[in-house]
Amino acid sequence: MIIEDDDDLRDTLVEIMSAQGYEVAAFADARAALAELEGGLTPFLILLDLMMPTMSGWEFRAAQLENPRLTSIPVVVVTAASTFVDGAPTLPDTEILRKPFELDTLLALVGRHAAAAPPGL
Repeated sequence: MIIEDDDDLRDTLVEIMSAQGYEVAAFADARAALAELEGGLTPFLILLDLMMPTMSGWEFRAAQLENPRLTSIPVVVVTAASTFVDGAPTLPDTEILRKPFELDTLLALVGRHAAAAPPGL
């Protein structure tokens, strides 16, 4: 799952992940992504932007952690932010990938999570 409000970056990430054989659900809005998760969507990984309108990545992660069914889904924060002062306590066990990132780094990270995912995800 990709949650990114930048259309160009989101579309590029979807293309890259699809070309690698991953099935991708992409959202420009964290509230819509959360609703899909609460409705039963179970990705093996969430790539999450922090700075988004309507619901920030911090707020999304806090809501995710409040739902016992969703807490085990790993999250990688993809951000250009250099520090995490506000909201850092709501990001336990969350990896961070800083923008701009190398494609090989992203693919290795996603591949590692895909390999660790339970069968069927």
